[in-house]
Amino acid sequence: MGEFDGKVVFITGIARGQGRNHALRFAREGASIIGIDVAKPVTEYATYEQATEDDFQQTVRSVEEAGGKIVARIGDVRDSAALKAVVDEGVAQFGRLDVVVANAGICTWNRFWEMPDDQFEELIDINLTGVFKTLKAAAPAMIEAGNGGSVIVVSSVAGLKAMPGQINYAAAKFGLVGLTQAAAKELGEFNIRVNSIHPYGVNTPMGTDVAVLKLFEKYPSWGPNFVPILTEKPIADPDDISDSVLFLASDRAKTITGSQMALDQGNSKV
Repeated sequence: MGEFDGKVVFITGIARGQGRNHALRFAREGASIIGIDVAKPVTEYATYEQATEDDFQQTVRSVEEAGGKIVARIGDVRDSAALKAVVDEGVAQFGRLDVVVANAGICTWNRFWEMPDDQFEELIDINLTGVFKTLKAAAPAMIEAGNGGSVIVVSSVAGLKAMPGQINYAAAKFGLVGLTQAAAKELGEFNIRVNSIHPYGVNTPMGTDVAVLKLFEKYPSWGPNFVPILTEKPIADPDDISDSVLFLASDRAKTITGSQMALDQGNSKV
C-alpha cells in the first residue's frame, strides 16, 4: 500500500525536472496525477534548454509505467482556462483533488538596469501570476471534495534571500511567500494547508545552467551570494526536493501551514 493511495495530485510543469520527479514519486505511492506543462520554449531569455513535447510524453509514459494513472494536458500556467480545463477533466475522471504542487517556472538572468521590460514581465507572469492562477483553478475542487488537503508552492532560496542578476526571479519568488501565507489563511477553514518550499540549486536543466558560470566570471562580486553552507552536496537531486513535497502533502505535516521550508543547503543564511 502506498502513502497516497486513493489521493489525486495536480502538478504544474510536469514535463521534466522537479515536476516529473514529483509526479513519479506520488504515482509510486498510489496517487493519481493531473498534470500540465507548456512543453515548448516560452522565453527567448533562457540560457538553458527548455522543455519539449517529447519530454512531456516521456513523463506520461513514465508515470504509467510506474503503475500510476494520469490525466495530462499541454497548456500554459498563464492561461486560466487551460488550468481549469485540466483540473475539471482530472476531477471528473478521478473524483477528487487532494494535493496541488505549483511547480512550473522559468529562470532568466540580467542586471536590472539592462533588463528589457518584457524579460521582467514574462517571468512574473509565469512564476508568480501563474501560481496564483494555478491555485485559483484548483481550490474550488479541493473545497468541494471536502477532504482537506495540501498545496505546495515551489518558491526558491531566492524567495528568502534576493540574488544579484535575478531581480525578476527574486520579485516573483518573494511574491510567492505572500501568496502562500494569504492562501493558507483563506483555505484554513477548509482544512487545506498551504506551504512554500525554497530549494537552492537542483540537478535539472534549469538548475545546472552552465551559461551562468560566464556571468559569475563577468561579475565576480556576485559569487559570494551563491555559496552554500553544506558544501559536500552543493546541488540537490530532484528526489531531495520530492522528499519534502511528499512530506508536506502527507498527514505527517498536518500541523504545518503558511510556512516556508528552506531546502537550500543553508544558502539563505550566508
